[in-house]
Amino acid sequence: MPSATRATSAGTAGPRPEPIRFFAATWVNHDGGYAVRRAAVTAGSLVAIAVSCLVLRFAYEGLEIAAVGGFVTALVVVMFAVCSALAFRHTWSGYTKRPDPDSQSALRGLLTIGFVGALAAYFLRSLTEAPGEALHRAEYDSARRRTHK
Repeated sequence: MPSATRATSAGTAGPRPEPIRFFAATWVNHDGGYAVRRAAVTAGSLVAIAVSCLVLRFAYEGLEIAAVGGFVTALVVVMFAVCSALAFRHTWSGYTKRPDPDSQSALRGLLTIGFVGALAAYFLRSLTEAPGEALHRAEYDSARRRTHK
């Protein structure tokens, strides 16, 4: 969603930056605790990845206890690996361009299964910027240029 316009104190309309989850509008000037927020988001996503892998480990052990057989176990492992890879790619590409809402809803189940890949993409992106900051900054700068013309 592109940046909205609002009336400023001088009475002129200008673009308003779109907030990013966990960062609000601090990404614009990197103020308001931006560095602390980014460190917290990075650490939090790494912890979420670790907990998610632990949950998957318990699921794998459950398959072993149930003695479902090597084929089913391999099928589940491959399913999680493929879904995680696809979720990583989809999440990573979502930081550079807006995802299509129709494909987003069609891939919802696959992205849910591949949650580890989505968390990994979030973690890696948060090492360099607020996830989605480059996309939001490009849209915000474009809106500011259109407003000033």
